[in-house]
Amino acid sequence: MRDPDRQLTFLLAGPERRLLRAIARRLPRAISSDHLTLLGVLGATAAGIAYALSAAHPAWLLAASAALVLNWLGDSLDGTLARVRHAERPRYGYYLDHIVDAYATAAIGIGLGLSPFFSLGIALGLVVVYLALSINVYLESAVFGAFRLGYGGIGPTEVRLILMVVNTALFLLPPALPVRLIADGVLAAAALGMVALLAVRFARNLRDLARLEPIARLSLSFRTPAVAEPRLQSTGSEERVIAR
Repeated sequence: MRDPDRQLTFLLAGPERRLLRAIARRLPRAISSDHLTLLGVLGATAAGIAYALSAAHPAWLLAASAALVLNWLGDSLDGTLARVRHAERPRYGYYLDHIVDAYATAAIGIGLGLSPFFSLGIALGLVVVYLALSINVYLESAVFGAFRLGYGGIGPTEVRLILMVVNTALFLLPPALPVRLIADGVLAAAALGMVALLAVRFARNLRDLARLEPIARLSLSFRTPAVAEPRLQSTGSEERVIAR
């Protein structure tokens, strides 16, 4: 499997790439990409649990933000470390990374829904939309050979930062405000915006694919089959009609 061309178009892609490479060059050899992948899984799990525990105290929202940082570090650094060490395993990494990303999305989304600040239905709806965006990226890498991570300048890193800002705001908001209504409104608006971005990207992809694979124009010619003309064959005293 050829490694797809990585096109990182989200806002923080450049600074993030430089930071990750600097960290990867300084990591001890004992730490491998698999260790970092595991760190990302643990970070996502911890974030989901912290969101659920925020029902006991809002301070758990800050713990969820710290767990999101760990998730970012493990999820973003594992592939960078492999590339810096020239130890890429394209098929292994592609499969493992996307399975882990799906789990992390579900764990964080379910945790959001189990917190007292968000409705479970809206949180799960956001998970479905986010997974649809991810699936579209994977399909693009298969049909275009390009891994275009990011929609409208927003990628996974920006999503984590937005969640951390929301966590801080929810922690600081006075209890008198309709916090849950505000938080649900933010999630619903985010989901609708993601659907719009997916629709635009879907239409553009179909247009590009139609240009690459135009519909063949079939010229159908209907010909009337030739009717056999009878001919006479003499056999002595009698004649027989034989179709040619």
